[in-house]
Amino acid sequence: MIKGMTGYGTAQVNAGQIKGVIEVKSVNHRYLDLAFYLPLGFGAAENEIRQVIAQKVQRGRITVSFKITDKPEPKIVLNRGAVKQYLNYAHMLKKEFNLENNISVSDIIKLPGVSEAHDVFVSPEKIWPALERALFRAVNGLHSMRQREGRALARDINSLLTRMLKMVKKIQTRALTVLKEKKRFMTIEEFSSYQKSIDINEEMARLVHYIDEFRTLLKSPSGVGKKMDFIGQEMQRETNTIGSKLQDKIVSNCVIAIKSKIEKLREQAQNIE
Repeated sequence: MIKGMTGYGTAQVNAGQIKGVIEVKSVNHRYLDLAFYLPLGFGAAENEIRQVIAQKVQRGRITVSFKITDKPEPKIVLNRGAVKQYLNYAHMLKKEFNLENNISVSDIIKLPGVSEAHDVFVSPEKIWPALERALFRAVNGLHSMRQREGRALARDINSLLTRMLKMVKKIQTRALTVLKEKKRFMTIEEFSSYQKSIDINEEMARLVHYIDEFRTLLKSPSGVGKKMDFIGQEMQRETNTIGSKLQDKIVSNCVIAIKSKIEKLREQAQNIE
């Protein structure tokens, strides 16, 4: 069954003290186009993430974002050398200017360079197994949503194809009626020439074939959106030829109705993987 290109999936990442959330979103696009929003240092994981997504997705603009929500507390480093220098200066100032020595520990800690908080760096190699498992869950969620959209699109396309086929049959019936009407007022030579000039059997056969081909593609599990758009172009070509060959009011109305449905088919093809 066909798949749409709109989807969303998310999963929790749990790697011991490190926890996070990964989100995968997709929208329409002519090709497979990935955008990454990852923490610092995770650029090396992009290729692995791309390979996981490519197993389920063939087309669409995919946005992958990973946010770390919990990790070990920052490590506090005390610069003892700086503390000694500050105290020496304080002692010198006290002695030189006869100042009161009221410096406290809290005052020292606040001084520049005395203490530094070193944030814990999370390497992608360390948490990749957990991240990969979460990524698979998120991609499966996105895939399921795209499948549901595909089923909805298939129902709409089937309805369009059914109505189009009715118009095709109406044109076929009208073509026979037109020939019967013209035959009464034409000579054999005139009628033979006219019959050849409005012969739309080949165009009608191809149009019916394209409708059948479209229905076959609806059952395909692989990406068929581009092929559907191409078939829609061919449908348009055959329909235009029918309208130019058999110039009749009823046929013209049917041609307009068919072209309208073809346009909708091609619009829907843009939503199909």
